[in-house]
Amino acid sequence: MSIPKEVTSTVASAVPASAAAPIQTQAGPREAAPRRGTLYKVRHDGKTSYLFGTIHVGKQGFFPLEPEVTRALADSSALVLELDTRVHKPFEQALAKYGSYPPGDSITRHLSPRALTQLNKALAKAGLALQNVAMYRPWLVANILVGTEIEKHGYHRSNGVEGFLLTAAVEQKKEVHELESADYQLSLFASLDDAQQERYLMENLEELENGRALQKSAGLIDAWSNADAARIDVMARELTSGDTVSATFMDRTLLGKRNPEMAAHIERIMQSDQVAFVGIGLLHLVGDNGIPALLRQRGYDVEKVY
Repeated sequence: MSIPKEVTSTVASAVPASAAAPIQTQAGPREAAPRRGTLYKVRHDGKTSYLFGTIHVGKQGFFPLEPEVTRALADSSALVLELDTRVHKPFEQALAKYGSYPPGDSITRHLSPRALTQLNKALAKAGLALQNVAMYRPWLVANILVGTEIEKHGYHRSNGVEGFLLTAAVEQKKEVHELESADYQLSLFASLDDAQQERYLMENLEELENGRALQKSAGLIDAWSNADAARIDVMARELTSGDTVSATFMDRTLLGKRNPEMAAHIERIMQSDQVAFVGIGLLHLVGDNGIPALLRQRGYDVEKVY
């Protein structure tokens, strides 16, 4: 089953990473780009690499990035991202595999009457019809609705940091590597059973209704755009704290499971002769279980540039 392009572009705003068209690096002259995100220099056995926290949606005005970031990328021999967002087909295949029901099945068979009523209300507000999303699983529908709301307020996947980095890397003829695969990333959502997926959907519908969904997304993007480390920490705790399915899934699976795997992969990359610029989602770099902390535990010298 194929996934419509409008779904892949919208859902991408609310999942770890996905396919998207790269943005252009050309911009008018500016005196000094503000610091955005967070940048680390990682050293071990005489080798150096860089970690940069990205966001997957943004605005054109976020670019170009801070000179320290563009210099670090220029000094690197390879760009490493969660996914190569130029490659659309694997992500679309993974969405079909993990985000869709088999032919003949429907989300209406997996939701309680109350959840279905709330979903219809949210879809109407978003200008979507139930029949257009009925084949998708609740986690995907939730992410579509959140992504739609974010885009309404000017934050677009086409302005995600990955696109900027990829365009620069291609211009500089650098190798591009992936830390993960689309199939692996989206398979994580398959770990949620029907009850958890309904709860995930209901939590997101409630936050869309009361404005918290936009507040959280915009708050994290704003903290990234100002390199506000204190606020980034606050937002990370807010997104991963509490007993909701959404927070638990973010804390234990999207971050807790993936961070050690990413750290091990980065270690293998650094053991090669490459100087890597690793651009990964901002939240993966935060806290005692973030990738910088995990690399320090492995004996790496990790310096926070800003």
